[in-house]
Amino acid sequence: MSSLVVKSPGLLTTVQDLGRVGFGAIGVSPAGAADPVALRFANLLVGNQPGAAALEMTLLGGSYVFPAGGTIAITGANMHPTLNKQEIAMWATVPVPRGAVLTLGPTSDYARAYLAVAGGIKVKLFLGSASTHLLSGSGGFQGRALRKGDVLRFGPAPGKIRLRRASQGLLFSLKPRKILRVTDGPQADQFSQEARNAFSHQTFRVTDQSDRLGVRLDAPPLPSPPPASMITEPVPLGAIQITPAGQAIILGVDQQTTGGYPKIANVIGVDLHRVGQLRPHIEIRFERTSLAVARALWIERERLLNATEQLFA
Repeated sequence: MSSLVVKSPGLLTTVQDLGRVGFGAIGVSPAGAADPVALRFANLLVGNQPGAAALEMTLLGGSYVFPAGGTIAITGANMHPTLNKQEIAMWATVPVPRGAVLTLGPTSDYARAYLAVAGGIKVKLFLGSASTHLLSGSGGFQGRALRKGDVLRFGPAPGKIRLRRASQGLLFSLKPRKILRVTDGPQADQFSQEARNAFSHQTFRVTDQSDRLGVRLDAPPLPSPPPASMITEPVPLGAIQITPAGQAIILGVDQQTTGGYPKIANVIGVDLHRVGQLRPHIEIRFERTSLAVARALWIERERLLNATEQLFA
């Protein structure tokens, strides 16, 4: 079995797949890639199944040695990757010679990049998933972020791999947005009309305290129901909670499974991967839409991701 060796782990690099969905009832959050679309496409480029385990790198990528070579693809945020100090393309299939060193620097645009290797990263599964959940120390590679000297195995390449790259049309359709579309949350009607208008029209800045649990936003505080106005209840991915101080938090893939803050809105499915690409100090806004529109957009996006003739240049 081939391997990659961590020469430098970057700021925060973990093994992720599409997460362990369906265990919220027992208090286990899904984890998985913060940008699942980027992970899926990286896997497609190297011939893997869309949900194969890959590396998620945050803000700074690090460097990795491939003793026996391999085939890779890097998607998501642009970390200006080089192979043996030669620049290589993002969103493309790239052969890696024996002993080559892959280096990824700081991102110049969004938050996270994904490194898929033909054959997929092989780690022990937890509840059927390879994804890392850092708070509980479960899944992934020893339940933690990667460290210098770690050796990760990957499986044999799945047959002959075509050298391909993403089409410009696909990249345009998946481009992160600074206006996230939302539907009303279950407690939306508990907020005043003034608060709801402010939520829809003001600008929010992503704070340095944001992580995979949630994206914390800074803006003039919104009026919020008092904490005693609701009991703790299950919370979905992308829920936007309002704290007693009137600050908004978008729940991420490592979210807690229950919460007691009122939820004014929920990011729609097709924009969830864009939440995973929000980096500190970016300014965003929210735009309300309907459940019917959200569903139609989801169906359209999934059709695109399954239309091979439109995916590759």
